[in-house]
Amino acid sequence: MKRCLLLLLFAISALNSSAQDPWKISADQIDPNHYFGITAANGMIGIVSSPQPFKVKNVVLAGTFDTYGRGRVSNFLNGFNLLNMYLEIDGNRLDEKNTGNLQQQLDMKHAAFTTQLSFGKKASIKYTYYALRHLPFTVLMDVTITANENLKLTAASVMETPDALRDVENYYNEIDRPHVTLSLLTSTAKSPTGKLQLCASNSFLFGEQHGLEPKIIHEMWDNNSHLMKFSKALKAGESYTYSVIGSTISSAQHADPLNEAERMTIFAKLEGHDRLLKYHNAAWDDLWQSDILIDGDPQAQQDVHSMLYHLTSFSRAGTSYSLSPMGLSGLGYNGHVFWDTEIWMFPALLVLHPDIAKSLIEYRFERLEAAKRNAFAHGFKGAMYPWESADSGVEETPVWALSGPFEHHISADIALAAWNYFCVTQDKVWLKEKGWPILSQTAEFWASRVERNGINHYDIKNVVAADEWAENVDNNAFTNAAAKLNLKNANLAAGILGLPQNADWALVEKNIPVLTFPDGITKEHAAYNGE
Repeated sequence: MKRCLLLLLFAISALNSSAQDPWKISADQIDPNHYFGITAANGMIGIVSSPQPFKVKNVVLAGTFDTYGRGRVSNFLNGFNLLNMYLEIDGNRLDEKNTGNLQQQLDMKHAAFTTQLSFGKKASIKYTYYALRHLPFTVLMDVTITANENLKLTAASVMETPDALRDVENYYNEIDRPHVTLSLLTSTAKSPTGKLQLCASNSFLFGEQHGLEPKIIHEMWDNNSHLMKFSKALKAGESYTYSVIGSTISSAQHADPLNEAERMTIFAKLEGHDRLLKYHNAAWDDLWQSDILIDGDPQAQQDVHSMLYHLTSFSRAGTSYSLSPMGLSGLGYNGHVFWDTEIWMFPALLVLHPDIAKSLIEYRFERLEAAKRNAFAHGFKGAMYPWESADSGVEETPVWALSGPFEHHISADIALAAWNYFCVTQDKVWLKEKGWPILSQTAEFWASRVERNGINHYDIKNVVAADEWAENVDNNAFTNAAAKLNLKNANLAAGILGLPQNADWALVEKNIPVLTFPDGITKEHAAYNGE
């Protein structure tokens, strides 16, 4: 993977961020032609911002993959864009041409993304959206319009189906109860191959007492888009606030996603706006109990908070989902999981949030059988994890990239994460049930992978190195050192669990070479001459 890993952490640069606040990234000079978006996420849903008023660029739902587009492999799916809206003032629909003073801000402390803008002299508008941390499949958007002159507004929630989805069905339901009327704007569609069903449902939240809320009208535009809207008159000096609550889920998470999307939206609506924000903020306050504080350097503090925010907003405890290099910030790297997770992202989460780190290693444990089948197919024993992984755990690297069949250090990287999880948590039950199977099966892979050519010549030949420009080389230093550590840690785990030491693992570990130049400097691989 010829990567720019730091894009995950620094995509915010498109917002011309200021370091004056350790928690807030703000922008007031936004160029739509050089805009990459920033993500409000809760570890399950990622909402990617847009410079266009009342639009979001992407909605990404963790765990939703299907084969389409690039590489004939599984790709992340664009989910239902359930926070797209429009606002009309006196019949004029607001857009980037007739609005001004656009400002955007991400509050990393509570994962809230806010946009402010003005419509001439008539009105100022502010809206904030959240992927609710305590409700993994639910989002909330608050909108406030302040009238500077008398005006009539029309606000719509627009449910749009991404182009890749098919067999779209749209529904509008009203459920009347003595204390509430529930208006549900709902859509469902199949993924490109029909493998998954994706569903979303929205409802308005109004501040008025029941019976005094605006009248909602449903409109069907075409098969891929429908909306619900309301109108309201405001006098100069008045402000009006309404919200949209919505849920999205797929058959990857629930056997009945269509009904469940509506149930979750009903649940959130009847929880009420204030309770939703209370529990969302409390969940983020709890996450930030683990933090890294830097005195005297506001820019460094903001940068570190950005890194931690993106790691924690793209993952969550209690799941078996892992992290792609781009997290939930879009469809980059097809949403696949690489070594980046275990080597670069996992350590910080393990120390600060071991419960989240457990989800990442659970992802690998659940795909251990697929890794064993992969080793078998390549003539090896044990478990050979794929270089690129998606939902099933099979190899997802496009065939034109040689890293798929040859970048084998990934198995040792995963074993290292499993060992580190035990070292930090000291959870021996977990080590026995899940850590040991990963460590032992990857050790078996390396014992079968080496070519036993004599003392200090248990060679690992024909790999793609961690430096991916070095293809089909022998005895890559990183690969060999990682394999040695994998074998060593597997025997350490055996000792902790009261199991016998594996003499063959010890023999192989001792004889895998890490090549050096005559002056002792590590040699990247056998054919490397210092270039």
